[in-house]
Amino acid sequence: QVQVVESGGGLAQAGGSLRLSCVASGGTFSRYIMGWFRQATGKEREFVATVSANGAVTYYADSVKGRFTISKDNGKNTVYLQMNSLNSEDTAVYYCAADTAYYQVIATSANQYDYWGQGTQVTVSS
Repeated sequence: QVQVVESGGGLAQAGGSLRLSCVASGGTFSRYIMGWFRQATGKEREFVATVSANGAVTYYADSVKGRFTISKDNGKNTVYLQMNSLNSEDTAVYYCAADTAYYQVIATSANQYDYWGQGTQVTVSS
């Protein structure tokens, strides 16, 4: 059983930065694809970023490309999401997820992930 726990959310001003962390315990973290998703109030959950098992390959949603950076530290069983140049449209609950199936290099669809965290709120004030 894999447990996924996010942290680092909070309140930021427009143009500011936040860094989210996600620890996945149980199993072999270095073999997992990891991803970040978000869900704003009244909207569907959407893909934000993903990183390959070895951390070498990343992919981003167009809405965050150039502003957000995903990274993976296999020694610490942790994946990070550095968020810069935040704006009000980034306000959402952010979820971290683990894909333990080993079928692909990265994963952009929510249904490819089998373990999810409880989410952390990010609020950007303008």
